[in-house]
Amino acid sequence: MAAEKKLVEQITPRSADFAAWYTDVVKKAELVDYSSMKGFVILRPYAYAIWENIQRIADGLFKETGHENVCMPLLIPESLLQKEKDHVEGFAPEVAWVTHGGSEPLTERLCVRPTSETLFCEHYAHIINSWRDLPKLYNQWCSVVRWEKTTRPFLRGREFLWQEGHTAHATAEEAQEETLRMLDVYARIAEEYLAMPVIKGQKTESEKFAGALATYTFECMMQDGKALQSGTTHYFGDGFAKAFGITYTDKENTLRHVFQTSWGISTRIIGGVIMTHGDDSGLVLPPTIAPVQVVVIPVAQHKAGVLEKAAEVTELLKNAGIRVKLDDSDQSPGWKFAEYEMKGVPLRLELGPRDIEAGQCVLAKRTGGKEPAALDGLVKTVKTALDVIQKTLYDNASENLRNRIAVAHTLDEMATAAKKGFVKTMWCGEEACEDTVREATGGVKTRCLPFDQTPIGDVCAVCGKPADKVLYWGYQY
Repeated sequence: MAAEKKLVEQITPRSADFAAWYTDVVKKAELVDYSSMKGFVILRPYAYAIWENIQRIADGLFKETGHENVCMPLLIPESLLQKEKDHVEGFAPEVAWVTHGGSEPLTERLCVRPTSETLFCEHYAHIINSWRDLPKLYNQWCSVVRWEKTTRPFLRGREFLWQEGHTAHATAEEAQEETLRMLDVYARIAEEYLAMPVIKGQKTESEKFAGALATYTFECMMQDGKALQSGTTHYFGDGFAKAFGITYTDKENTLRHVFQTSWGISTRIIGGVIMTHGDDSGLVLPPTIAPVQVVVIPVAQHKAGVLEKAAEVTELLKNAGIRVKLDDSDQSPGWKFAEYEMKGVPLRLELGPRDIEAGQCVLAKRTGGKEPAALDGLVKTVKTALDVIQKTLYDNASENLRNRIAVAHTLDEMATAAKKGFVKTMWCGEEACEDTVREATGGVKTRCLPFDQTPIGDVCAVCGKPADKVLYWGYQY
């Protein structure tokens, strides 16, 4: 096996260089290829299949909560982007502009959408008239462009795939409820399907979305101790509605402005899956999103009956709704074992002449462990094994999260603890303390004000002033 494994390129150990390990996995698991333009990567079929599975799960949950999909234009006129001052100022450094149509200069610059709030607002102003038109619960799946200076596949790109929900409501209470409801939907996607435990909370004023009154986040912990902001939801109040003239007539025939939200997750979450579950053999995928849940490897496939039985087993699992692949290529079994470990396939099924004679196969979990399994009742056995793998990944990630949360009461304690993971402190609420920590630690930023605000002291860990807020800090991707 060791000799066979050399046929598959090895990757940098995580302990040696986590960033190099990540790049190796992304490339050697055939997730992306680099294009000729910095920050614009090609999602290869395997990565896109992962995204399709995440998209299918998320889209189903969105529709369960009453949301409908729409499609907005790619380009935004500069005058439209300028309508909400805070919003345009927040995105100005990242905007890509179209200045020519063919060989003719445009009379007005067009922004390649970095996000679509302004487009949705313009549309809502056209179609919302009465209280009967509310709520409007819209979502779109698309790509956006943000001109990032430092890029890395999935984590920071100049173009990425995402979904963006945009909703309009009759009251502030309804909009606030929607903002938190969608945060819970995101947390469910992360924990139940991606096996990524989360910390939910509210962003500080300095970290909230441009134009929002409040931003909520779910934060995940990577294996190297850095945080990944994995998705956000935003409560806009009626600020955008006033800027864009989105009004409705209520039941008392009074003209009122709507209250709005937006929320989004992107292909960045795939980077989170890689860094949460991967190991030194490569990618490790939760069964719920794996393009291939089970790979069937015939052993001694040149012998009579082996390929036929492997095909029969493959068809059995496929008919049971399991995503299964039969690899009947002429590569050696050892090469195949290493290849599918690299690709993170959750379960490997080995089948050779002796196994067939004994009425069994061998199941090898990507999370560890290898044992014989009877062919009789195989579907149930495989489904149970996939459930065990899903739970194992979540449990391992939860342990990593627990072990990387530290409580700090001074700036010095924060600087030391942040090298390992999240730091939990009391905070006075002053932005100056955020600046102090960032400068003193070389980049530690606030993650969120967790919903659990059980005090761990009564003074700010940074300035020593009275404090009544619990806050998470950490280095981030």
